[in-house]
Amino acid sequence: MSDERRLTLYRNGSVYSAADPFASAMLVDGGTVAWLGSEQAATSIQDSTMEVVDLDGALVAPGFVDSHVHITDTGLALGSLDLSGVRSGGELLDAVATAGRSGDQRGVVRGYGWDESTWSDPALPTAEELARATGGVPAFLARVDVHSALVTPDLVQAAGIAGTGRSEGLDGALVTRDALPAVRAAARPADDAEVRSLQDRALAYAASRGYVGLVEQASPRLSGLRDLQVLLDRQDGQDRAAPQVMAYWGQLAGSAEEARGILECLGVEVLGLAGDLTVDGSIGSRTALLAEDYSDAPGTRGVGYLSAEQIGGHLAACSELGIQGGFHVIGDAALQLVLAGLGIAADRVGAASVRSAGHRLEHVEMASEADAAALAEYAVTVSAQPLFDATWGHPGGLYEARLGERRAGMNPFARFYSAGVPIAFGSDSPVCALSPWESVRACLTHSDPAQRISARAAFIGHTRAAWRAARHRNPLMGQLVPGAPASFAVWKADELMVQVADERVAAWSTDPRARTPLLPALESDSLPECLQTVHEGRELFRAPGFGRVVDTAR
Repeated sequence: MSDERRLTLYRNGSVYSAADPFASAMLVDGGTVAWLGSEQAATSIQDSTMEVVDLDGALVAPGFVDSHVHITDTGLALGSLDLSGVRSGGELLDAVATAGRSGDQRGVVRGYGWDESTWSDPALPTAEELARATGGVPAFLARVDVHSALVTPDLVQAAGIAGTGRSEGLDGALVTRDALPAVRAAARPADDAEVRSLQDRALAYAASRGYVGLVEQASPRLSGLRDLQVLLDRQDGQDRAAPQVMAYWGQLAGSAEEARGILECLGVEVLGLAGDLTVDGSIGSRTALLAEDYSDAPGTRGVGYLSAEQIGGHLAACSELGIQGGFHVIGDAALQLVLAGLGIAADRVGAASVRSAGHRLEHVEMASEADAAALAEYAVTVSAQPLFDATWGHPGGLYEARLGERRAGMNPFARFYSAGVPIAFGSDSPVCALSPWESVRACLTHSDPAQRISARAAFIGHTRAAWRAARHRNPLMGQLVPGAPASFAVWKADELMVQVADERVAAWSTDPRARTPLLPALESDSLPECLQTVHEGRELFRAPGFGRVVDTAR
């Protein structure tokens, strides 16, 4: 029997499936789920043609999809200096000096994750201090939101922006705004082999965390076209034993002809001209575009990179071609520009064309009930990041420092669901970790109780909804039902249960008569452990010791 038609019977565990909430066994025929059922039924169908895997109580569930990720940068972060734990400019300099002496940074000291909002003294190092700490080695140290960075003067010189129109946002060692893309490009690896190695690292790591799909958000301002080409070229042929990569390209188009020309020049297939096409920046770097001043920076309201007319022209062009368009949008004023742009696009090509294109927005952290209703009217999907709230949304956190009372109601997941806005979830890695169950838990324990959603709704947003947001051709993708692709992960979990945002319905939800599939309990710090990841029948990851084949003679 060929590998494509190999029969594998998983049994003696739990299977998350709406088709059979009590299933404890699953039969996989090549790349397809062939059957789900009970242990008794599994015994009756088991025969010598099958490889039989004893789950030993583990959970089989649809594999996760990260709807917003930067794969090469994730690979860079995994091998770079972790600055998330530093608590002062002095500690940052000490960490950089140690890394510079280690000689393992390949010519550039790279670091990720510093956040001055957690420091008792938020003063940043000067360019001279940073240069002394590295001992002459160039350094690029990305802030946790990657919308600003600390860099050494030699990188600024290499970027060639000093004294040019691209120097806006250059302030000593700190680079933001228009200066950031050029300096970031100067610090990035240029060799295809090194880029591919970084991508290998990120993809393998994602597979070990239960991901079967990743949605790359590429743009000229971030990773560049060659990075995207290297990434997507690997999907054809020898690198298929990795999470499936789907990509957007964030480049602005003013007409259908221009959009078509951009797509033809890419040399690789993308899902649309969307993703990190930035309308504004980030709250942490005070570049998200707000309707009112930042609470901790009077007179500052952020940066708007695009006008409503440009947004409308882009969405009209994409709608005319029947492809997805979209933007990175965080602040409330930025969202108003997008909503105005949607209206402009509808006037030009018709509201039906705008709706049928399936446009999407990344982040959308500040949205009122009226905003959510408008997004639903245009059938716009929101791609959100639950760990943003878990990291910065708590009382006394970054959002409160930057926005004051406006912190309440941010990342409004329940509001989107109530309005009928399709929502998919991701990490924005390397901004937040590739940690899917932690992300599900963040939806369940949102800092604003009014915006909490159930674990089941969050899980669907990380799986089935993510495939639909990317307009995957197979409507069964992201589910474990007969006939669906065999794309799943196996998890060791301490306990399975139903977890809801409203405690008043908890008793009903755990009643077996509700026929609600069970998910891992996420109330403790102990998260499920990934034992195996499989996509369309191909194994992407297997933990040591998992998968003991049981006796098939019985």
